Amino acid sequence: MQLRWMMILTGAALLAGCTQERPELEKPVAAGDTIRFSAGPCFGTCPTYSLRVTPDGSGLIEPERFTAVPGATRFTVTRPQYRRFRAMLAQFRPPAGTTRRITHGENCTRFATDMPGYTIEWLRADAPPTRLEFQSGCGDAAYGKLRAAIASIPRMLDVDAMVKPTGRR
Repeated sequence: MQLRWMMILTGAALLAGCTQERPELEKPVAAGDTIRFSAGPCFGTCPTYSLRVTPDGSGLIEPERFTAVPGATRFTVTRPQYRRFRAMLAQFRPPAGTTRRITHGENCTRFATDMPGYTIEWLRADAPPTRLEFQSGCGDAAYGKLRAAIASIPRMLDVDAMVKPTGRR
């Protein structure tokens, strides 16, 4: 009887450990912006994933499809990497607490429908989130710098090997 209760309690403890959230990366860090970047699907084998980086260098990548990592993976960035990342994205940041969309019909005239979409969010404990949504099929020349900045993110954060496209679903 005692063995049976031990097994039940052990199973319950294991189950509770599996369902715990990651509060250290879910809440914005007060010292600066937590930056969340998401690469959306396309009509092909584009890597689909989300990543978060905090000012203290904690990072988490959560792959969905066509990436080299099978599940949520932690990584770290140096302070200079975080500062470069934040500074590179600052020029595209909408006013605090707002969302800016760049997609067909909203800030975009030339558009290809089969390209991935990207979302960048700036999160801070004392402010509402700021968000940029960019549909990369927007062919307007004005967004060339944004497209180049987005393409450089995996290399800048040293996660390019994790998000390289694979042929699996």
